[in-house]
Amino acid sequence: MTDDPLPPPSPSPVPGRTTARTAAVIPAAGRGVRLGPGAPKALRALGGTPMLIHAIRAMADSRAVSLVVVVAPPDGAAEVRTLLDAHALPDRTDFLVVPGGESRQESVKLGLDALPAGYDIVLVHDAARPLVPVDTVDAVVEAVRDGAHAVVPALPLADTVKQVEPAAGPGEPESVVATPDRSLLRAVQTPQGFDRATLVRAHETVKDNVTDDASMVEQLGLTVVTVPGHEEAFKVTRPLDLVLAEAVLARRRLNDGF
Repeated sequence: MTDDPLPPPSPSPVPGRTTARTAAVIPAAGRGVRLGPGAPKALRALGGTPMLIHAIRAMADSRAVSLVVVVAPPDGAAEVRTLLDAHALPDRTDFLVVPGGESRQESVKLGLDALPAGYDIVLVHDAARPLVPVDTVDAVVEAVRDGAHAVVPALPLADTVKQVEPAAGPGEPESVVATPDRSLLRAVQTPQGFDRATLVRAHETVKDNVTDDASMVEQLGLTVVTVPGHEEAFKVTRPLDLVLAEAVLARRRLNDGF
């Protein structure tokens, strides 16, 4: 792991070719208040190891990813560097830690700004999705290599979805105004993959109505495509999610020696 500027890689390949180099940006500056009091969400333990380390390993497990940029809390970069030094990470992957901003959008932008030249594909991955399988990561990278501007892993919805009028106050009933066709809806996960130039332009141009990085590319008028997501790539947001993540990790260790 290093926090010094990385040397430039070999000359930048043409986007879309299989030689394009890939970096992953992991914004990990959030507090994660819905998990309750304690350490920042990314530093909560999962199977005795911080979720952030699991998320970093998930990116580094893909042989396509040669650099992982971790965007730390603004005052916590040194702590995150120490954390990375304390855990075994793949030698073939470079790691860089930079301070983040006040919002996720700002943190991703700071991670993008820290990328050396020569990385033409960028993945943006939630630290709170620690168990995404490597096959999902590889599928996202391949879709960008095949020419997509932006790629998201996505799952069909199992539940019926209702559109409602917002309640007048907390706990008040909400009026249903529509029932969207769930066959046309998808639950989106990360890592989301991008042609680097497209993602940079999105962060320089789009400032409002941002729900994820792919939505910023949509606002540029460009097409975002999906690849199949995975049920184990869920986001750890609430205490029950952490219980489920522990169960998944225990099963992996039992069955696969993970």
